[in-house]
Amino acid sequence: MVKSFRGDRVTRSAKFIARKQWVVAGADDMFIRVYNYNTMDKVKVFEAHTDYIRCVAVHPTLPYVLSSSDDMLIKLWDWEKGWMCTQIFEGHSHYVMQVTFNPKDTNTFASASLDRTIKPYLITGSDDHTAKVWDYQTKSCVQTLEGHTHNVSAVCFHPELPIIITGSEDGTVRIWHATTYRLENTLNYGLERVWAIGHMKGSRRMVIGYDEGTIMVKIGREEPVASMDNSGKIIWAKHNEIQTVNIKSVGADCEVNDGERLPLAMKELGTCDLYPQNLYWADSGDLVAIASDTSFYMLKYNRDIVSTHLDSGRPVDEQGVEDAFELLYEINERVRTGIWVGDCFIYNNSSWRLNYCVGGEVTTMFHLDRPMYLLGYLANQSRVYLIDKEFNVMGYTLLLSLIEYKTLVMRGDLEQANEILPSIPKEHHNSVARFLESRGMIEDALEVATDPDYRFELAIQLGKLEVAKEIATGAHSESKWKQLGELAMSTGMLEMAEDCLKNAMDLSGLLLLYSSLGDAEGISKLASLAKEHGKNNVAFLCLFLLGKVEECLQLLVDSNRIPEAALMARSYLPSKVSDIVASWRKDLNKVNPKAAESLADPEEYSNMFDDWQVALAVESKVAETRGTYPPADEYVKYADRSPVNLVEAFRSMQIDEDAPFENGDLNHEVTLSIEIFEEQNGEEEEQEETQDEGQEEAVVVDADSTDGAILVNGNEADEEWGTNNEGNPSA
Repeated sequence: MVKSFRGDRVTRSAKFIARKQWVVAGADDMFIRVYNYNTMDKVKVFEAHTDYIRCVAVHPTLPYVLSSSDDMLIKLWDWEKGWMCTQIFEGHSHYVMQVTFNPKDTNTFASASLDRTIKPYLITGSDDHTAKVWDYQTKSCVQTLEGHTHNVSAVCFHPELPIIITGSEDGTVRIWHATTYRLENTLNYGLERVWAIGHMKGSRRMVIGYDEGTIMVKIGREEPVASMDNSGKIIWAKHNEIQTVNIKSVGADCEVNDGERLPLAMKELGTCDLYPQNLYWADSGDLVAIASDTSFYMLKYNRDIVSTHLDSGRPVDEQGVEDAFELLYEINERVRTGIWVGDCFIYNNSSWRLNYCVGGEVTTMFHLDRPMYLLGYLANQSRVYLIDKEFNVMGYTLLLSLIEYKTLVMRGDLEQANEILPSIPKEHHNSVARFLESRGMIEDALEVATDPDYRFELAIQLGKLEVAKEIATGAHSESKWKQLGELAMSTGMLEMAEDCLKNAMDLSGLLLLYSSLGDAEGISKLASLAKEHGKNNVAFLCLFLLGKVEECLQLLVDSNRIPEAALMARSYLPSKVSDIVASWRKDLNKVNPKAAESLADPEEYSNMFDDWQVALAVESKVAETRGTYPPADEYVKYADRSPVNLVEAFRSMQIDEDAPFENGDLNHEVTLSIEIFEEQNGEEEEQEETQDEGQEEAVVVDADSTDGAILVNGNEADEEWGTNNEGNPSA
């Protein structure tokens, strides 16, 4: 005996706290005592329970101690807070004999009691047909496991597997994932109610107690997930723990008989967030696929790096050679079964689709109608063989030439790959093209692809507009012509853009193109084309750009947009206002006679329209200049000129108030006002240039000149002129 501590009453439990050099003990006097086992000093004594203390448990990392007692309580003590009781756990109906922390998850613990129950305090079963997962730190429910149809009578964590097992009086045992809380499986053996669940550490077997008997079942598979390379190095996955051994470590001087266990030293490589299920090595030994529950990873073995490291004579530690493996791809699919054929990995996933992966690109070969498992691949038949649980064997075609082509492309041997390409049937060329596109080889993909739509997309990506135009010509698709036209316009190929927009019937695009080029002839043709196809908005704007205001006015009238026609006539063609107002009044009288009577005709009520006679005179003078389009090389002459409002210019003249204007003298005065206004705006210009500029100026009408008019709003979003529900122009 090295050291001893003596108490007044029976001490039933004592535990070391090595990181503090303490021993904590619970006794029948209801006190917990803490000693320093180096100095033999008593660190702390405090009353913990109201009855015998049966057990104490120390948290492996946190400053917590659990104690259980005959008072049917479990208490949590925090020594960093002066051994304060931070939480009390109730639930047992008899003495609590033992308490222990979960070694796999130290945030949970379990207790055993003479009430014949074992309670894991973060897994509870209840008569509300659910099992609940609790966080004792936050005192909150983390997850509710629903699915049972009767009282939950037994729950437990599996000691090794990441599962939670629950049993119920409904006769079922349900297995849940301990991390995702997803229901993994349901067991029902028809033996009435479940009362107990037992398991054994180190085994996959589980015992279930029913009303009518006991059942032992095996969970999962016993086959280990392990792999050995040619050098004798073995790596295996034990749940999420990665470990390794090396057969060479046994040594030649150690005799081992057949069937005898090898004395190998195991090394820990760490843990991973996934649970590897299988390792698949390629025949070349350079590629490996690691499959987990949710995804698989393709890695490349860098043989040269390993050889260089070994040749250098540097020692190799348990971590191995750095950069020995290079992660190539991660595919988010679960592998059921898989095989390697060259550099191609063939597998079926959790959705029972038969896929193959080359260069990180996954191609689905077939959708299986039931669970099937890969047997192998026969190269001479170019077929993959699978078997189902009824031992039915099926084969599916996978061209070896297709696999070889993709493999050669991955290796960069394009010359050899092109020699194999003719042996691949035409119906597989689109698949080859998509593979090439995924590798960034778009030009090669364009040459191989056969589908017109796909070839058009590739040609657009490459900017090969002539190829795209040839495809669009055969496809007769307006969407393709429009896409090609926009691309041609952005690259400055205006002739091709015009051709494409015409084929696409994109009149708005043509208007943008012609107006940007100043192509009056093109705009004139576009106006006629827009009229034919009922695109009145485009037609109106074309006519307006050409200065054909009479035709604009007629288009509004023909389209039954009479209010808009009246407003336009007031601005640009005052002489037409009377005719338009008469038509407007007639049309409006059908729905609102009172409003129709309120319309005023300028010919009858000229006093209600400011500068009416001036506007008529200006119209006659401006009409002479409409329809003339200066050449583009004279743009500089017009670029810096400010807008000219002829009516305002006329009104700003200094006129003798004693000599009122007569209608006969009005034209002379308008001409004079134009000349005076031009002299004021261009003193440094030549007289001839100034007159040319004045002829090209548009008439700008003051907004106040439309006083007294009734404005009728239209729907500008429609391609055609909009009408209201009664068939009349929108009001």
